[in-house]
Amino acid sequence: MKSKIKFVENMQFVGTADSGHAVVMDAPPSAGGNNIGSKPSELLLMAFGGCSGMDVISILRKKKQDVTNFEINVNGETPESHPRSFTDIHIEYIVTGRNVSEEAVKRAIELSLGNYCMVGNTIGKAAKITHSYKIVQE
Repeated sequence: MKSKIKFVENMQFVGTADSGHAVVMDAPPSAGGNNIGSKPSELLLMAFGGCSGMDVISILRKKKQDVTNFEINVNGETPESHPRSFTDIHIEYIVTGRNVSEEAVKRAIELSLGNYCMVGNTIGKAAKITHSYKIVQE
């Protein structure tokens, strides 16, 4: 797996993955950017949510759960002083559907966070990861 990051101007960069997909990164004006793209730290949280979300929805589908909507909220805490890194990250899963099994949701999250999500496994070595979930029955 590789990616290429190209400087555009000011604090703007474009990252392109092996797959050919690109992401614009930038900083806010207070840091010399134009706020045209996400900050890299934001992308890390989004990558974690996306990685785990793909695991969870895949597992729930295999368990024949009737999921009609699925959202993930990720909140990362950092200290104010340098060196800054995420110290605590909380990921919340909101699963909406018909007759969704709580045991299926718990197991899917457990498998994602414990085994499958590469991003979570990587950042979990540096930050404390906690999670919660809500099931909304339709």
